[in-house]
Amino acid sequence: MRISTHPQAMGMALGLIGVTIFGVTLPMTHIALGGFSPFFITFGRAVIASIAAGLTLLLMRKRWPKGQGAMLLGAGICVVYGFPIFSTTAMQTIPASHGGVILGILPLLTSIFAALVDGERPGPAFWAYGLAGAALVVFFSVRDSGFHLQAGDVWLFLAAVTASLGYVLSAKVSRIILGWEVISWALIITAPLSIVATLLVMKGGIQTPTPAELGALSYLGLMSMFSGFIFWNAGLALGGIARVAQVQLLQTFVTLAVSAVLLAKSSAHRQLALLWL
Repeated sequence: MRISTHPQAMGMALGLIGVTIFGVTLPMTHIALGGFSPFFITFGRAVIASIAAGLTLLLMRKRWPKGQGAMLLGAGICVVYGFPIFSTTAMQTIPASHGGVILGILPLLTSIFAALVDGERPGPAFWAYGLAGAALVVFFSVRDSGFHLQAGDVWLFLAAVTASLGYVLSAKVSRIILGWEVISWALIITAPLSIVATLLVMKGGIQTPTPAELGALSYLGLMSMFSGFIFWNAGLALGGIARVAQVQLLQTFVTLAVSAVLLAKSSAHRQLALLWL
């Protein structure tokens, strides 16, 4: 392998690790909803992730990155609040496996924001492949269950939009500071709101959760909200936002597989089987 291609290959590898972690998010959200309200999940997972981020920053003795406040705040609003609120709301009315299929449009949306916000200019062939990938995902959904637009699908589309924009903003800052610092500072800058909101929704937001539901919430905070972004931000910055974003097409496979195992939904099993036809 030539040295010039090494950063892209490393970016793809790191992106794949991040996507694998993110792919478990929707099934875990579905499980957590059995013991917590959507808003408690949104803000509670942010508090869990903020604690982990704060301890990591203290341990590594990192100082606030001057001049990056606006970008970090924008990224934080998108990935700490936007995606969790919209996706958790969606999971109340549609199955996690279905959500995984719809989020297959994430790569295309991320590439679009990379062009609009970051100035990346992929060639015509790249856009053709990106559109083909998104079209195949949509076709798969239609083929399996006769796709009908529901309120949950609208919420999930908004989740995809906010996630894509947050990815691009995070990746831009990741070229200046390390990827794990980006998500850490984004969590810290939004932590005051996360803590206050968690306290406000706590009274009606906890419904005697089981160990599985507590575990799902912990995963959402420590993995989906924190650890996954460490790999994802670094991958986007290293390999190019638009190109590495295409790895997200594999997120659908991860979500469907995990949904079939953890949620034991018959529809998830059917969708998973169709993927291998």
